[in-house]
Amino acid sequence: MALITTVLSLSSTFIITIYTGGINSPFIFILAIIVLAGYVSTRFFGRVYLYIVLLIIILIYGMGFFGSDFISNGIPPKSQSTFSLASVLFGVYLLGNIFGRDLLKAHHKLYKSKSELENRIVEKEMLLREVHHRVKNNLQTISSLLNLQSKYSKNEEVKELLGSCQTRVLSMAMIHEMLYMKDNLSKIDFKPYVQELVKYLIKSANKKNGAISVNINIPDIMLGIDTAIPLGLLINEAVTNSLKYGFVKNNTGQIDIILDKHEDSGMYTLEISDNGIGFSDTLDFKKANSLGLKLIHNLARQLKSSIKRDFSRKGTNYSISFQDKDKHFKPAT
Repeated sequence: MALITTVLSLSSTFIITIYTGGINSPFIFILAIIVLAGYVSTRFFGRVYLYIVLLIIILIYGMGFFGSDFISNGIPPKSQSTFSLASVLFGVYLLGNIFGRDLLKAHHKLYKSKSELENRIVEKEMLLREVHHRVKNNLQTISSLLNLQSKYSKNEEVKELLGSCQTRVLSMAMIHEMLYMKDNLSKIDFKPYVQELVKYLIKSANKKNGAISVNINIPDIMLGIDTAIPLGLLINEAVTNSLKYGFVKNNTGQIDIILDKHEDSGMYTLEISDNGIGFSDTLDFKKANSLGLKLIHNLARQLKSSIKRDFSRKGTNYSISFQDKDKHFKPAT
């Protein structure tokens, strides 16, 4: 309807214009409105009408320049008021009833689509928050089952294995708990997470490790869940190994967890170290019998990196460089 109306308006405006003064006709301004009508229909027709109107205006100017007989010298004085009234009424009708109505419909549809989209986003956020909440509850249930099973076992080795599995499960549960409690459902504030995780590990350790202090130096950063989970498990394994094996001969010591961000490359470097007794320099992560050491190696591979050891310092020192999987960083060239 808008397209048909625009064609009829263009034709009638052209005819009226050439008989009411040509390029000097007060009715020629309606041609500009025809361009708006084209854009109301679609952008393509808007461009088409723009070029057509420009050609018509040039044509009308040329007809007046060559003294065409089709163009009168102007509107008779006695008819000027009537013509002005007709021009204003036609312009108002064209703008208000036709273009205004179409614009109003387009605005209403846009507003309705925006409202529906916002409602869907809110609904999806609520569902995602509920998913994180349920995952956290399920992981805590698994942890409780492992704890219950360890109490019924008389084998100390089995109890130790179940306890290690319990801390790994809880390290993942903490992430989901922090996600559904925060506004951001895809990224986690990493520093509070590490502080809470280490606090739990220290509490779960034997009393002989009570004098061991932990230094956490992590900037205020947000990491995606695909990065935070393997990184949290890696910290869990490294700190647990330090607490269990690093201070056997001495119940005092320090564990350092340091995370540095490299602004130029978008990479992160995590260092986990202790001043305990350490372990053999010839020990290979890939071939070690310890499940914890194998996990550290595999988790580093999951982060598309590799674990490095610093033999120049006392104790055990791990270093890993990685990039947040949820952050598409493009380094400067």
